[in-house]
Amino acid sequence: MVDIMVSLWFAELTRHDRVSVKPHASPVLHAINYLIGDLDARYLTTLRALGGLQSYPSRLKDPDTVDFSTGSVGIGATASLWAAMSHRYLASHFDSTPEAGRFISLLGDAELDEGAIWEAVADPSVAKMGELMWIVDLNRQSLDRIVPDVQIHRLMGMFEAAGWQVITLKWGRTISALFDRSGGDDLRARLEEMSNEEYQRILRVDVEQVADRIVGDHGSEELRRLLNSIPSDELAMALRDLGGHDIGLLLDTFAHVDRNRPTVIFAYTVKGRGLPTEGHPNNHSALLTDIQMAALAESVGANPADPWQRFQGGSSAATLCRERGHALRRTAVTNPRPDVVPVALSREHRAPISTQAVLGRFLADLTREAPEVARRVVTCSPDVASSTNLGGWINKTGVWSVTDRPDWFADDPERVLKWSEATEGRHIELGIAEVNLVSLLGELGSTWSRWGERLVPIATIYDPFIPRALEPWSYGIYAGGQSIIVGTPSGVTLAPEGGAHQSITTPSIGLEQPGCVAWEPAFAQDLEWCVLDAINHVGIPGGTSAYFRLSTRPVDQALSRLPEDPLLLERRRRHAVAGGYRLTGHPLADDQVTLVGVGAIMPEVVAAARFLSGLGVTAGVVCLTSPDLVFRSAQGRGSAIASVLFPADSPAPLVTIMDGHPHTLAFLAGLRGDRTRNLGVTEFGQSSALQDAYRIHGIDTATIVDAALDLAGR
Repeated sequence: MVDIMVSLWFAELTRHDRVSVKPHASPVLHAINYLIGDLDARYLTTLRALGGLQSYPSRLKDPDTVDFSTGSVGIGATASLWAAMSHRYLASHFDSTPEAGRFISLLGDAELDEGAIWEAVADPSVAKMGELMWIVDLNRQSLDRIVPDVQIHRLMGMFEAAGWQVITLKWGRTISALFDRSGGDDLRARLEEMSNEEYQRILRVDVEQVADRIVGDHGSEELRRLLNSIPSDELAMALRDLGGHDIGLLLDTFAHVDRNRPTVIFAYTVKGRGLPTEGHPNNHSALLTDIQMAALAESVGANPADPWQRFQGGSSAATLCRERGHALRRTAVTNPRPDVVPVALSREHRAPISTQAVLGRFLADLTREAPEVARRVVTCSPDVASSTNLGGWINKTGVWSVTDRPDWFADDPERVLKWSEATEGRHIELGIAEVNLVSLLGELGSTWSRWGERLVPIATIYDPFIPRALEPWSYGIYAGGQSIIVGTPSGVTLAPEGGAHQSITTPSIGLEQPGCVAWEPAFAQDLEWCVLDAINHVGIPGGTSAYFRLSTRPVDQALSRLPEDPLLLERRRRHAVAGGYRLTGHPLADDQVTLVGVGAIMPEVVAAARFLSGLGVTAGVVCLTSPDLVFRSAQGRGSAIASVLFPADSPAPLVTIMDGHPHTLAFLAGLRGDRTRNLGVTEFGQSSALQDAYRIHGIDTATIVDAALDLAGR
């Protein structure tokens, strides 16, 4: 990887290129940045230290230029692909978008075992993206083993089938010259038929044994004569002359890449080439001894006592470092001035409606009432746009495509969803691949910091598939991507669909995810307020992502008891975006028990409070829009909403109810030390009617009433 990266940084890259560097090449990246003047020497001793260089490249935490965070195998490598797509989208919508060059990934062959790679490579849009170039460091080793031979040929075929240009650099020019001599055809055939394991073993033997090992039991006399004519040390070096170590060959290859389609270069290398550990199957994390380190320093003309010494001033190497540093230096990205996001829209929500349907209406309203904000919104979906109520938005804005595509159903009068694909569309549809969805989401949410143009990416995904997408979603947030992900429909509320489409753990996943605010509004007005608040925090310095858990259950909006007085309505809004509000009008001190509900379960919570009132039990009702924000408040972070909803001077037993795992709200018991009963879903679901599902899982009205009576001592 040192040779590959030297060929790029010291000859090939421009300041417009973006490179994803494989995790274990982090020290190489920092060393190069030091040489070209992009890293202060004081950081060179701080790898893996607090406040120093990260163990793997980190776009936000490293002090030098790092284009992509890597370390999550397969995810960082594909980030360059989604960044390229994000730039294309940006450029097709905003004339002020800065120029971009190539999007390059440096990855190891073992990393290609990750399914995330192939989900990305197989996306049909990718085949049209000629700005992509991946270089595979094909050292034939993973952490524990030597990669089997057949795997390499399979990988090449898979890239070709996806429309990529595949280039293989197996041999350098020195050994290729031997192939042209008498016996050279036999030498090439022998080396290329040799298993990876046998090749690696020959690297480890004494140089005097190399010729015999190559000839083996069935080598020709012509091959033996060729090998005997080559000095042993030269033959050993020629055996290591692989394409990935031939910088001239690499540069020639870069110059002839087809810019009309993505390219993958398989560059054969020797792991640890030139070191005592080279080619050994157990060399992962192997360290050199002091003696070996001194020998290495001598071989490259370095001084072990001054390991950070730069090239001598005036030398050609020093001049090259200075010139490349200047050529690669980027101008600082100007933070975009965010558009003013309204705190509310004008629609009145009166008829029963689900929060999923409200989202669709909200996006349509946004284009009319806040067009400058709406033009920053880009929606994404993994083939579930129509079933997550994005149809109205798509009909207004169209579907984005890398290139314009003819709409053969444009004249069909029976078509409800207008699927017109063009470069000016604002919805990106991916295949059924949740990893792709959230990976793209992270890069769309990074455009403000990469190119100074803000986007507000909003993705819809079936909520039970949030765990499938969790790692790349978390990676995107870690790497600085700000976005909104909508999990819908959610919970056992989707009763007829059965356990496969019923989510249980997602509320606590959202609460636990750093850099993200988790929401689960019950009512239409709450959702509108909360989404606007989330949009206001996306695509800005210090911003955050958001996760909304929505439902397909229509809910009577009268249950929200929206105040008519403007001052009280604004107070309700402030409480809603802070995490929750009280629905009951009696004084808090009168609560004999407090019912705390979240999301689609609120009709049962309100019904239980009314039933308890008929029994003479005064039950307060708290509707949480974001258990996440209430938890932060309870921890002394954020607003004071926890103490507003649960004041210390008005203790009461709590019954918490949600269509998700009950431990999500268990923290509320610690606010005042209240006796608490947490109701929720702890078992896999099954197909049923809604009320049957609620009864089976103990989140129905009767169970809520029973729990409240127990706590109230009745």
